[in-house]
Amino acid sequence: MKLSARNILEGRVIAINKGQTTAHVRIEVAPNVVLTASITNDAVDDLALREGETASAVIKASDVMIGKQD
Repeated sequence: MKLSARNILEGRVIAINKGQTTAHVRIEVAPNVVLTASITNDAVDDLALREGETASAVIKASDVMIGKQD
C-alpha cells in the first residue's frame, strides 16, 4: 500500500469503542502515548481491527495549531 501521507505511526490497538455509526479506536504508538481516531464502524469491520493487534495511525493534516495559556 502506498500513501501520500508522511506521518505514519505504527502501534498497538488498545481499545475500540463502537457507537451507533462511529467508533473510537485508541492506538498506543509509544509507551504512554496514545492516539485516538474516529472512524466508521464499517471501517473497523473492513480492517478487521482487534484489540492487541498492530495497526498504523496515518496522519494527514494541512494545519497543526499550537496554543498556550498565560
